[in-house]
Amino acid sequence: MSDESATPPTQPKLTTLTAEAQVILAEKRTSLAMMRTGIAVLALPLSVLSLLVATSKYYDPDKVMHFLLPLLGMCAALAGVGVYLVGRSFMRLRRYDILLTTLKQRHSELAEFID
Repeated sequence: MSDESATPPTQPKLTTLTAEAQVILAEKRTSLAMMRTGIAVLALPLSVLSLLVATSKYYDPDKVMHFLLPLLGMCAALAGVGVYLVGRSFMRLRRYDILLTTLKQRHSELAEFID
């Protein structure tokens, strides 16, 4: 028997590296979906506020303040959630890009498959 078969390989197999890269890319897609959701959540308060401004000549703000204040509060909350989702996705995307770059630098055989 040969001692070569008993020693573990020092380099991970290409299939293991490919699986690791696929997991990182899947996480990156998830972060992009979170960013898309955050942008959509940000668009809703902007639409509502533009509708309020466009129709402002048809109502007196003093008479409908009990409707406007909760609506503006909900718009502020939605804008906050949207900014949070977009900011968090930017941070995660940056982290996954760094992980992919280090994976490509450590394993040159994987670098030819990932841009």
